[in-house]
Amino acid sequence: MNYGKYKFEQSKKEKEAKKKQKTLELKELRVTPNIEEHDFEFKSKNARKFLQDGNKVKITVRFRGREVNNSKAGENVLNKFIEKLEDISVVEKSPKLEGRNMFTILAKKA
Repeated sequence: MNYGKYKFEQSKKEKEAKKKQKTLELKELRVTPNIEEHDFEFKSKNARKFLQDGNKVKITVRFRGREVNNSKAGENVLNKFIEKLEDISVVEKSPKLEGRNMFTILAKKA
């Protein structure tokens, strides 16, 4: 067997395997701790669409100025998102505060 032909067949198999792969994306939604009801509904609708497409969703609450002192409000917003999307998603990473941002990651239910 010819080595060049063998290498060509191997690369052809690798390309075919890559074609069938589905890449997983992480979509991010940024909100503030004092988000209005309409904005919340709009963002949750987008998150639902992302989850149905098979992507993971990272919801980030950004604190500005003195808002970081009241991090409980941000946690409430994230818990509200989790409750709203619990029928189609599972919490991959629970709400966590990192600096001025608090985030959670949701993935589609299996």
